[in-house]
Amino acid sequence: QLQFVESGGGLVQPGGSLRLSCTASGFTLDGYTVAWFRQAPEKEREGVSSMSSSGGNINYADSVKGRFTISRDNAKNMVYLQMNSLKPEDTAVYYCAAGRPFYFRFLHRDEYDYWGQGTQVTVSS
Repeated sequence: QLQFVESGGGLVQPGGSLRLSCTASGFTLDGYTVAWFRQAPEKEREGVSSMSSSGGNINYADSVKGRFTISRDNAKNMVYLQMNSLKPEDTAVYYCAAGRPFYFRFLHRDEYDYWGQGTQVTVSS
């Protein structure tokens, strides 16, 4: 069974940091673009960051540039999202994803095939 299990969400104060992790099983991340999306209540799911299989193509949403960092460890079949300087507007359910973007829309949810179950990130004092 193909699985993509994520963890690391929680409650953090504004200005704090959090690190999300996803671990793939049943498939290898080696040949996949990985990405992070988030969805706040009553909002559309939006792309946060992506990284190509080789790590050479990295994308960030403007809202998180300079604060979030995506990384991957293909040997461990894992992907990470380091989130620093968190703001209340970062509050959302975060999802990891993997795929081979056919149309090269790296922050578009339709380009991804495998999804984590979601983890809640709440930024509040």
